[in-house]
Amino acid sequence: MIGAIIGDIAGSDYEFNPVSTYDFELFPSDSSFTDDSILTVAVGAALLEAGSDEAALAEALIDAFHRYGAKYPTPKGAYGGSFSEWLRSGKREPYNSWGNGSAMRVSAVIDYARSLEEAEDLARITASVTHNHEEGIKGAQATAAAGYLARTGSPAAEIREYISRAYGYDLTRTCASLRAAGYGFEDSCQKTVPESLIAFLEADDFESAIRNTIYLRGDADTMGAITGAVAEQFFEVPQRFVDHARETVPEEFLKVIDAIEARR
Repeated sequence: MIGAIIGDIAGSDYEFNPVSTYDFELFPSDSSFTDDSILTVAVGAALLEAGSDEAALAEALIDAFHRYGAKYPTPKGAYGGSFSEWLRSGKREPYNSWGNGSAMRVSAVIDYARSLEEAEDLARITASVTHNHEEGIKGAQATAAAGYLARTGSPAAEIREYISRAYGYDLTRTCASLRAAGYGFEDSCQKTVPESLIAFLEADDFESAIRNTIYLRGDADTMGAITGAVAEQFFEVPQRFVDHARETVPEEFLKVIDAIEARR
C-alpha cells in the first residue's frame, strides 16, 4: 500500500499542472495525499474488518468509503464527480463507472491475497461496489494481478504477457511513444491502467517507475498510485520515500497500512 500512497503524493501537484521535464521535483512542498490514498486505506480497512467473504466485504467497503469520505470530505484534488455525488447521496448502489478510481484504490488487495485468483476476485469486489462497469472492474483486476505477480517473483516479461493476455491491454507501447502521440489527462481505466503499467514495466527502480508515469502528463496522482502499487512489489522502495509518506498521512492510515502489509 505504501507504494501507491507514495505515488499519489508525488503526483498530487501535477494532476492539473503537468510536468515539463523528467527531472521534476518529486515531492514539492505543496504535495500531499489525495482521495487516492484515502480510498486506498478505506479498502484496506474493509478487508481487515470483513475478510474475503464477498457479501460481508461489499458491505464493509461501502461503509468504509462513506466513513472515510465523511471524515476527509475535501482532499487535495477532490473526489471524482460521480463518486462525490455517491457520497453526498448516501447511496449504497454502484453507478456503473469505468473511471480509474477502482484501480487506484486496489493496492491493499495485492498484499492481502494468497493467490492470483484471490487477488483478481477481491479486486472485482472492491471495484464493483461503485465501479461495476466491466472496464472499471477490469482495471482494478489488472492492477491487482500485476502487483500480485510482482509480489510473488514473476519477471517483468511474464507480467506483461499475463496482463496482455488476460485483460487485452496493449502493453507493447512505450512511454516515449505515448508522449509522442500526445498522451494527456484521461480518467478512464482503459486509458490509464495500461499506461501506468507500461511506466512500471519500463522502470529500472521504484523512483524511475514513479517518474515514468508522472512524466506521461496524465492523471498524475492516480497513475502514480497505480504504478506505485505494482512497483512497490517489484523494486526496493527507498526508505526516504517511505518516511516521507508516513510523515504525510494521518496516524490512522498507518495503522491500516501496517496491518495489511504485515500479511505480505
